[in-house]
Amino acid sequence: MPLTLQQANRIIETALARCAESGFKPMAVVVVDDSGHIKSAQRQDGASMLRIDIAAGKAFAAVGMGVASRVLTQRAKDLPAFFNAIAATAQGRFIPQTGAVLVKDADGTLLGAVGASGGTGDEDELVCAAGVEAAGLTVG
Repeated sequence: MPLTLQQANRIIETALARCAESGFKPMAVVVVDDSGHIKSAQRQDGASMLRIDIAAGKAFAAVGMGVASRVLTQRAKDLPAFFNAIAATAQGRFIPQTGAVLVKDADGTLLGAVGASGGTGDEDELVCAAGVEAAGLTVG
């Protein structure tokens, strides 16, 4: 079953609530489906410009490569020319930076990814994971 709009909205609602509860800077959170298309996106009041674009790029990169963005961050350091080529091919929509996790169902099927931008990479990743878990899905 594909990722639903209801699930995507629940992920974002919980992620932004966790952001506020934790006292993090205002963020944007974007959920993409398994093809990298935006399913839902929200930007908190006070979040700086480009946050939606950055969050979407992190999620797009994670789902495109099938791994959490934390892994991509290290791979990009090890293979900068390859990752620069991917970013160019994806017309800048591919951002391999910490702050996105995969979304999977109970069977481990990839449903999409969620990315956040506004805090540190660790903060972004934490709120994404909280959202995925609150939606009854699995963090990948």
